[in-house]
Amino acid sequence: MRLNEKVAIVTGASSGIGVGIAEVFAEQGAKVACVARRQEEGESVVRSIRDQGGNAVFIQCDVSSEDAVLAMVQKTVDAFGRIDVLVNNAGVNFVRAFEEMTVSDWDRVMEVDLRGTFLCTKACIQLFLKQGTGNVVNIASVHTQACLPGAAPYDAAKWGMVGMTKALAVEYASQGLRFNCLSPGLIDTQIWKDIQDGAEDLDACLKHWRANIPMGRVGTIREMGLATAFLASDDASYITGANLMADGGMTSQLISREI
Repeated sequence: MRLNEKVAIVTGASSGIGVGIAEVFAEQGAKVACVARRQEEGESVVRSIRDQGGNAVFIQCDVSSEDAVLAMVQKTVDAFGRIDVLVNNAGVNFVRAFEEMTVSDWDRVMEVDLRGTFLCTKACIQLFLKQGTGNVVNIASVHTQACLPGAAPYDAAKWGMVGMTKALAVEYASQGLRFNCLSPGLIDTQIWKDIQDGAEDLDACLKHWRANIPMGRVGTIREMGLATAFLASDDASYITGANLMADGGMTSQLISREI
């Protein structure tokens, strides 16, 4: 198995892409610390993984709190003895016209999406350096290639995540550590459900998105888990500082297609 006996932290593991990552990691032999704020949902994910024969624990944590992150990392070490992989997936989405945004709107996105990535990574670095090995996969977004109106804080946070990834990849490559990003496109998560629920014409909505994703469909959380597992594995041993687009070709298409 690709991740056999590796210990992985997956943040934001109570829903969406985080669930897909945690499930695939467990299938591929990893011991998984499923980290999230929502206890009931997170414990449900862990029960499902265990029912399938996987090894997982739930750790409640607000990744924007330094004390909570430090405690979470220690709990992971207490449970599994080490940490090999950190997946920074926890994040919040946000859409509002820029002139209507408040400072608290901006801060909320930055605190979870970017500060959380910083805090979790920093908390693991010393352990990685002692081990002489460590691997961080940051879940960014296709918004690091192209943007939509009303998403300035989200885009800024995700671009910051990519910048930090590349900086750390260069800084720690000689010490055996790797840092990469995975940038999902439109995935079958709550965001996709919200898009469909908010559409005036569902059929037109579906046709629009299928036309503007070259592969003609949204991605699945399992596909994101598989892509993340690749970056976290020794199969990607010569890859660091990369931002892998997992978007069905969305960011490679030059212009929007008519429907």
